[in-house]
Amino acid sequence: MKKLVITTVLFFVIFTLRSQNYSGFDGVITAGKTDASTLMEAYIAPAMEGMVYSMSGGWYHTAKTHNKLGFDITIAANTAFIPSKKELFSFSDLQFENTITASPGVTPTVGGDATPAEVTVVTRGGSATFTMPEGVKDDLPLNAMPAPVLQAGVGLLYDTDLMLRYTPKVGSNDVKGSLFGVGLKHNLMQYFGPLDNLPLNVSLLGAFSSMDVDYDLANNSSIEGDNQKAEFNLKSYTVQGLASLDFPFISVYGSLGYTGGKSELDVLGTYTVDYTGGIQSTTFTDPIAIALKPSSFRSSIGARLSLGFFKVFADYTLQEYNNLSAGVAFSFR
Repeated sequence: MKKLVITTVLFFVIFTLRSQNYSGFDGVITAGKTDASTLMEAYIAPAMEGMVYSMSGGWYHTAKTHNKLGFDITIAANTAFIPSKKELFSFSDLQFENTITASPGVTPTVGGDATPAEVTVVTRGGSATFTMPEGVKDDLPLNAMPAPVLQAGVGLLYDTDLMLRYTPKVGSNDVKGSLFGVGLKHNLMQYFGPLDNLPLNVSLLGAFSSMDVDYDLANNSSIEGDNQKAEFNLKSYTVQGLASLDFPFISVYGSLGYTGGKSELDVLGTYTVDYTGGIQSTTFTDPIAIALKPSSFRSSIGARLSLGFFKVFADYTLQEYNNLSAGVAFSFR
């Protein structure tokens, strides 16, 4: 699961410095505290929102629950596809405190691949010119935000499964992250008497995930300052009604439900900027703060192949950021 954290962080710090002149992440900070958050939110929103949706996938591959103390281990990959309409953003759609001009007037988000805009910002401290960060569409398979999953589930009383996702804080000296997720699945067929013997299973699912990543910017910024770091926090929840037809070798399953969450990115520390024509340097403290709350109704359909205790599954979800989940499970009833 270390790769999950590192991969995720790469998408959220892809906007770090790319040249000695103010550019990318450092360049955005020169726009001033309020405008830096505005620009960075417009750029990074598809990744922050996409992660909320991808983290909510892969919780189930059948509506059927385990027998008491039955268990499974699931390894899956979720990919939330970035909508094409979110590959670019226009500067004219944003509200700025300072005077900001851009050429061209549109620039790629993190999910785009167009040429980034050249931006000029004029503040009370002076002026600066920088290049917006590039999009990473060409580096994203299927232009989707990935979220690998390692999950364990166990059967409890009353036809209820408990599911857990957990990664302790891991990473390198510069990047550390942790993950926790918990879900419950309750089979409703037990309340319908003889119908409980049918291959049909109907369940309710509720699940929650939380991920925290800390990134030390001290070695990745050309702007002088102290205690420079970025903190990313994601919370994702989903509530779904599940149904499946479970036969000895194959299961067909689907769901209807709702997914939402909160995705936050804070760039902390002090950043001292020297503007062209400025009388003195300007120091910004905690220059970027972004909080997004994406949510969407969702519907899914999928299938699972059973080879004894070994399962192979895939499903597709329609929602704001459509999601593909696929993986394998080792299930012991």
